[in-house]
Amino acid sequence: MKAFKYLSPTTVEEAIAFHGRHSETAKYIGGGTDVIVKVKEGWMEPDYLISLKKIEEMSELHKNDATGELSIGAMVTHATLEKSLMIRNEYPIIYDAVSNIGSLQVRNVGTIGGNLINAVPSADGAIPLIALDGVALLHGPDGERSVEVKDLFIAPYKTVLKPREILKKITIPPQEPHTGSAYIKFGRRAAMELPLIGIGVLLTLDDDDTCAKARICLGVAAPTPMRAFDAENFLVGKKIDENILIEAGKIAADESKVRDSIRGKAWHRKEMIRVHVRRMGLKCLNMIKDNY
Repeated sequence: MKAFKYLSPTTVEEAIAFHGRHSETAKYIGGGTDVIVKVKEGWMEPDYLISLKKIEEMSELHKNDATGELSIGAMVTHATLEKSLMIRNEYPIIYDAVSNIGSLQVRNVGTIGGNLINAVPSADGAIPLIALDGVALLHGPDGERSVEVKDLFIAPYKTVLKPREILKKITIPPQEPHTGSAYIKFGRRAAMELPLIGIGVLLTLDDDDTCAKARICLGVAAPTPMRAFDAENFLVGKKIDENILIEAGKIAADESKVRDSIRGKAWHRKEMIRVHVRRMGLKCLNMIKDNY
């Protein structure tokens, strides 16, 4: 492993300044569950690693009681989200996703920001944030800008971040009443496994029980995490029942861009989308009924 220097800024501005001084020889590091592996195996050879751990504002998890907006710092760990009763009770789709990422040891140090910035098609953390209409706040030499999480990804391992930019936090707008959300990671085993497919569903019902909003988000179904817009549009305005969800699952499966790989066949992934859109939809309906 190539030797490197480890820098520990305490503000976002200081981190960006460090990166500017050391240019392409520097790399930001959060929890390090991916970066350190790449450095050890020689896939990455930085002269400087700029740690974001001491930037306190990036480790904050906070819900504004006045506005209902949720703020998740990019350095918030998966374990912090998993252990939060507020997340578990009010944002179950996030809990479902982070509680199945890696091992307990990985969740203790791995961060939600790192999960997004890695931009792998199988990133569990991306699906709930897309379903919840999350917005990523990026900070760079030219100041701050906002990007919807669904638009953060360009290709596998590539995001819209510009050189020296940092993903600072993710904000989630207030949830509407009568909303349920759920995520399932389908793989060969329950943990320590990349998903063969990841499916997140969010439903909001009007007072007359018709669907006011639908989100169907898929991981490992395309080069980047995706929304099944046709399936979502099919659900809006309809009374949701099992038959309607079965049809939505078929539409979502047809929308997906799954392919054969060494880990699974495209036809099998399509079948899992079809089945689990229905199952997650029914789970959302049960949540809404329980909270009425």
